[in-house]
Amino acid sequence: MTQADTDMQFDYIIVGAGSAGCVLANRLTENPRNRVLLLEAGGADRHPMIHIPAGFLRILDHPATSWRYRTSADEETGNREILFPRGKGLGGSSSINGLLYVRGFEEDFDAWAAEGNYGWDGRSMMSYFRRSESWQGPPSQTRGGTGPLIIAPLTERPDICETIVAAAEARGLPFREDMNASSDSGVAYYQQTRNGRRRWSANCAYLAPARKRPNLTVLTNVMVDRLELDGRRVIGLRFHQHGAERLARVGAEVILSAGVIGSPAILQRSGIGDPDALKAVGIEPRAPLPGVGKNMQDHYVIRTTWKLRDTLTLNERARGVRLLGEVAKYVLQGRGVLTYSAALVGIFANLMRATPDHPDTQFVIAPGSFKNGRLGELEDYPGMTCGFWRMRPESRGYVRIKGRQPDAAPEIQPGFLREAGDRGHAVEALRFARALCATEPLAHYVDQEMLPGVDVTSDKALLAYAQSNGSTVYHGVGTCRMGSGTYDVVNADLTVRDLAGLRVVDASIMPAITSTNTNATTIAIAEKAAEIIRNV
Repeated sequence: MTQADTDMQFDYIIVGAGSAGCVLANRLTENPRNRVLLLEAGGADRHPMIHIPAGFLRILDHPATSWRYRTSADEETGNREILFPRGKGLGGSSSINGLLYVRGFEEDFDAWAAEGNYGWDGRSMMSYFRRSESWQGPPSQTRGGTGPLIIAPLTERPDICETIVAAAEARGLPFREDMNASSDSGVAYYQQTRNGRRRWSANCAYLAPARKRPNLTVLTNVMVDRLELDGRRVIGLRFHQHGAERLARVGAEVILSAGVIGSPAILQRSGIGDPDALKAVGIEPRAPLPGVGKNMQDHYVIRTTWKLRDTLTLNERARGVRLLGEVAKYVLQGRGVLTYSAALVGIFANLMRATPDHPDTQFVIAPGSFKNGRLGELEDYPGMTCGFWRMRPESRGYVRIKGRQPDAAPEIQPGFLREAGDRGHAVEALRFARALCATEPLAHYVDQEMLPGVDVTSDKALLAYAQSNGSTVYHGVGTCRMGSGTYDVVNADLTVRDLAGLRVVDASIMPAITSTNTNATTIAIAEKAAEIIRNV
């Protein structure tokens, strides 16, 4: 490797062009005096499947678009190494996710504020959701209409989905026309980050318009090695690009937006973290912050599948002559199965009754099914999938580097199902899924339960299925936790504790996981952070 230490000087350096980094690059360069450098490990979003909504199925584990991480094996999840996709390239995970746009609940943020994180309450956070979005549905005081992120209703509501909604209503769950208008229990159709026929990632919404500004420099295919410190102040960082090591210096601050895995890994490589863990991999501790990489949370999704009859599902529409028709419909009308997201119908139910006023379980229901219950190859018969997760899991895990090399994957241990409450919830939710599919009018169309199968009936057997078949739903958060406790990493203004010139802005700062999907909240976090930084 050659050495190229010619200084690059910027006011702000943002690490990671994912959901948060794209927002920051846009908002900080609105001030023409700010010179901003944005570094991204991946490349441009040229893969065609990024832009076709249903194409996410082909890019979750593609080397050009994903870090292709795996979790470390754990007894509570069958000693499996579970695929843990994280977006790699402009737009980050917003370029490979399932397009579902679901806000966090106001109560989630009120809980953050109650822990001493002033300004992060629900009412305050809702203003940043509205600021970020351009809602394409019916006008509403709760929704934004002029933000960069285009949010659209589904292009269609298939007949079998209408039947699923009717079955949920029969079980006492009211229909909600806009799932993002409240945090009440109910059934609703999901909304998508989609502009017409195209995925609308954070790159499309925020970064692409900002790249026209002369005060923004974007470098791709960059691997950040470590931060440069002068005492307790971060003065820049070192990164590798095209075989050369480079140094970029910063006047104001470095902002880590590398995500739940990348941000703690960069801190740890820089000597910021648990001193004992750093010494164990040969890194000299520079700033003792024992919470770096700890407090990892994720939603553990468990899927059930069903063989249907007397109806048309994605399984048939996505093959043969019907697929040709769907391609034509997509090209000519911007509609059909190629505009589908990871799920179409959402159910928010209170199964455990621990919080009487709010749901504790989110269901993601799709009019299609995959072999072995895992995203990939569609089944040969009409089918549906009913997945779910506990909204506020108790289990925690960690992210920990294994060595100094920046291109080496860290150890990722989400700790799924380690807590008894999470295991008990999995069993209850599996029983609810069965009850839903046994409810008319949906029961009429159900031919057979395929997974976990009618022979799996006892609590022990249901739990064993959950442990051996569940996976991440790509909502990892918390590894640079915000707060003022011993194991917290950033302050309420997202500056890293006991250091100057360094901030973390991404999903890793969440003190606790939001009740729902996390991408919308990550974008709102970045909108708030940009305002905080501008007001310094």
